[in-house]
Amino acid sequence: MMATIVLSSYLVRHPVGGVLASNLQLIRGFTKLGHDVYLFETAGYPNSCFDPVAGVSGDDCSYGVAVVDRMLRQMGLHHRLCFVAADGIYHGLGPSQVRQVFDRCELFIDRGDHRDWKEETAAVPLRVLVDPDPGYRQIKLANALARGEPIPRYDAYYTYGHNIASGHSPVPTSGLSWRHLFHPVDTWWIQPTPPAKGPFTTVMHWTSHRPVTFGGVAYGMKDVEFEHFIDLPQRTSAGLEVAVEGKDVPLDHLRGNGWTVRPAVEVTSSLDAYLSYVRASAGEFSVVKEVYRAFDVGWFSDRSAVYLASGRPVVVQATGLQGVLPSGEGLFFVHDADDAAAALNAVRRDPVRHAKAAREIAVEHLDAGVVLTKFLDELGLSPTKKRGSP
Repeated sequence: MMATIVLSSYLVRHPVGGVLASNLQLIRGFTKLGHDVYLFETAGYPNSCFDPVAGVSGDDCSYGVAVVDRMLRQMGLHHRLCFVAADGIYHGLGPSQVRQVFDRCELFIDRGDHRDWKEETAAVPLRVLVDPDPGYRQIKLANALARGEPIPRYDAYYTYGHNIASGHSPVPTSGLSWRHLFHPVDTWWIQPTPPAKGPFTTVMHWTSHRPVTFGGVAYGMKDVEFEHFIDLPQRTSAGLEVAVEGKDVPLDHLRGNGWTVRPAVEVTSSLDAYLSYVRASAGEFSVVKEVYRAFDVGWFSDRSAVYLASGRPVVVQATGLQGVLPSGEGLFFVHDADDAAAALNAVRRDPVRHAKAAREIAVEHLDAGVVLTKFLDELGLSPTKKRGSP
């Protein structure tokens, strides 16, 4: 039973490898399940379109539109893109075509609370928010509610934070019933390669958002948490590399403690560059945003899912997912630099075993077919269930 699905995301505006991979796998996953998927996006605000080749942001969306349209066409999805630029010009599908799609749309997914397409989606049976930033998003909503501002209305609310609204995280829910979702990874598309001898790597933004305040306490980003692991290269023989972007990155401090540092834009300039970077790695080591760790939100990133699907073990700072995902082989949740060093050394002692375990975790728990079938089933859009409100 095919449904027409419209995804509103942040993709044309930031067409770098990790963002492309994350959205591509969501689209591929729905398509492989037999659904009709469209990608609609608006500029939102001036100078929002980033060109990773030129390294500049502006109103010119031509680079992002071309990259995303080509990506969709390679999947056999012709005429599935609409981007409305800052000047109101439609790229891809035009206004009348967009209206026709929304007339038959059964599921609208707002991936990030962009709050676009309000009028167009008014009659869509299911409007779903998928929150990509657990903890941070809920605190922002709670603070807005405390100021008397209304909460955006959707038919269902999903988050990548598996502990939110479960009793295992103190993050405020603002009275909303949050459901849980893993970032889906297409394990048929991302085929594993033999374990690499390269460094353990990651791609990260040093300060992706401003700190968020809750209960009088400010919670920061990865810059805060990285300091707890700054001397990790001195505790293990594993090579450690971080591809990083953002303001005020302490390059000398990182290199002085043994980290290899590369510009994130360099390794994520395209989808192929991003996937090649992952495959050239022995595995991933990464910290998380302070708000994820402090509130035990149960976060697991789309990037880490790609590492696992590629047969690359993941060592990541704990956010309360122990018991939700298998750990100890192929995937390690760590609390401090000693934990991380022990996990990295374990992978180095038996890389083949941990690579196999990494891939198995991705296939069993994160595969797009598994994740999105459950998601659609909960929404009543499974082929085996009658459609209706969640």
